[in-house]
Amino acid sequence: MVRRITSSLSFPLLGRRSFLPFRFPDPNRPHLVSVCFQEPTDHIEGADCFYQAQPMTALSLSPVTATNLIKNLCRQSSFTLARRLFDEMPHRDVVSWTAMISGYASNGCHEDALATFCLMIASRVCPNRYTISSVLTSCRGLQSCCAGVAVHGMAVRWGIDNGAYVENALLDLYASFGCIGDAEAVFKNMTDRTVVSWTTMIAGYTRISHGDTGLLLFKQMIQECTELNAFTCSIAIHACSSIGCATIGQQLHALALKTRHDSSLPVSNSLLNMYSRCMNISEAKKFFHEMPRKDLITWNAMIASLERSNSHEALLLFLEMGSQNMQPTSFTFSSVVAACANMAILNCGRQVHGAAIRRGHQRNLQVANALIDMYAKCGSIGNSRKVFDEITEKDLVTWTSLVIGCGMNGYGAEATEIFDEMISSGVQPDQVLLMSVISACSHAGLVDQGLRYFSLMNIEYNVPPNREIYGCVVDLLGRAGRITEAYQLIETMPFEPDETIWGALLGACKMHKNVYLGRLAAQKIFDMRPNESKTYVLLSNIYAAGRAWGDFAEMRKCLREQGNKKEVGMSWIEVRDEVRGFASGDRSSSPHIVLVYQTLEELIQHMNQDGCESDSHWVLHDFS
Repeated sequence: MVRRITSSLSFPLLGRRSFLPFRFPDPNRPHLVSVCFQEPTDHIEGADCFYQAQPMTALSLSPVTATNLIKNLCRQSSFTLARRLFDEMPHRDVVSWTAMISGYASNGCHEDALATFCLMIASRVCPNRYTISSVLTSCRGLQSCCAGVAVHGMAVRWGIDNGAYVENALLDLYASFGCIGDAEAVFKNMTDRTVVSWTTMIAGYTRISHGDTGLLLFKQMIQECTELNAFTCSIAIHACSSIGCATIGQQLHALALKTRHDSSLPVSNSLLNMYSRCMNISEAKKFFHEMPRKDLITWNAMIASLERSNSHEALLLFLEMGSQNMQPTSFTFSSVVAACANMAILNCGRQVHGAAIRRGHQRNLQVANALIDMYAKCGSIGNSRKVFDEITEKDLVTWTSLVIGCGMNGYGAEATEIFDEMISSGVQPDQVLLMSVISACSHAGLVDQGLRYFSLMNIEYNVPPNREIYGCVVDLLGRAGRITEAYQLIETMPFEPDETIWGALLGACKMHKNVYLGRLAAQKIFDMRPNESKTYVLLSNIYAAGRAWGDFAEMRKCLREQGNKKEVGMSWIEVRDEVRGFASGDRSSSPHIVLVYQTLEELIQHMNQDGCESDSHWVLHDFS
């Protein structure tokens, strides 16, 4: 009778609790268990119930049946039962070992998989290719390249290092760790390259910022008529995004349309990211609105892109996202908070902060770091410090954000205290943080403190100063009037100074009216960028300050001949929940502009009445 039970009836019966007390005679039980494994996975819980209810051991099952039961138990994450059955098996062949190892590896239990493999080798059971591929997957999951190399060596010794399963696992291992040379060697020796092989190599090149090489490999893949799937197409588009080439991106878009992979949401998201990263924001917005389906990745990619180019539109899109019943993630909030920081709109930033708290994202480190930066850029350094103090596990970005915030708000002493506190806590600074603390010292007039940090970079922090840090120290000395020292530092730099460093010296010369070194710095900038209008403006003002009117007139003439104009400065301010923008020199008939100039005149009158002398020296000689 049992032999006639069809597989379609077996699992529904096994899934019923009323059936569990029933005991099959021993001759029938193994057959019924084996029938279970023909079932789809949505009825798989029956195998677990059956195994727990029946007082069987591995001795009552054939090796094939026991191995199949181990596989099924692993699929439903019943590793304790699977391992118990595995340990009870009197004879474990390579298939049984592989089933247990593969079950661990495919469910993320990588340490157990590797330990079982070691036990397998100790038991003198020779693995097969499926075993090796599963163990290599676990080595990758454990982030242990050394273990992966050791397993590769064993596979070579046993002559099972070939075949698609092993070779693709090796490719994935080496590419994931950036060992692209080893991955290339495996790829070159492959006799049967599948679409997985090509995709893994392209992704590996992209991961180490060699997107151009990845695209060349993708082109070779197309020429060899390898089947193209949506995932490969998505990876190739991502490689294009990494090199910022819109032309190739459009060609890949056309290929996706031709192969009908454009309907795949991952491919569409990759295309959206590509247009955004290639700074073609209008195409990105057009593509976004034409997408028939959107998920959280789509919305997050578009908001993050707009945050970098048009923060106001990023905020509007965030509101639209809410109207579409899409729940924002921590990544969404970090982008929206950054948009508020870019526009320095404190009230809006507070509302976004409140929304993040309501949804439980305020403890996310990326969101907290963005909040520190936002409050600092809005001038609310107290709130920045409050968010900072609430973070239990701070990373380098957390410390850097607060140091930068203190520096930009004139709290140089506080910035140095925070930096020293970070060093005491054992966090190693990087070049960005050191440049931030030196910049804070520069704006606060803490010259000696800034120079001390600079001198300790190689000795104490083991961080060599780069060109940007040298420029920061030049600015530190220049602001303090020590222009000759700043020039001597430039002369002794271990690399060629760029226009930024000479620009810092030129700005110091303008501040302290040093015509000689100002002319020298300006000439260096002209040699690099002859059409830089800002340099003409600065140098002409230096001449005016030194009453070198002939040179001043010459600079004005040069600027007119160049046909260039000084870039107009822009400012934003939040007034009554509305963001207003102002351009330098704007004297339009706008009532807001008129009110600004009226207020400015009133302030000048009050200053004159109090005996304050307004210094309009630079305004008189500045020009556009």
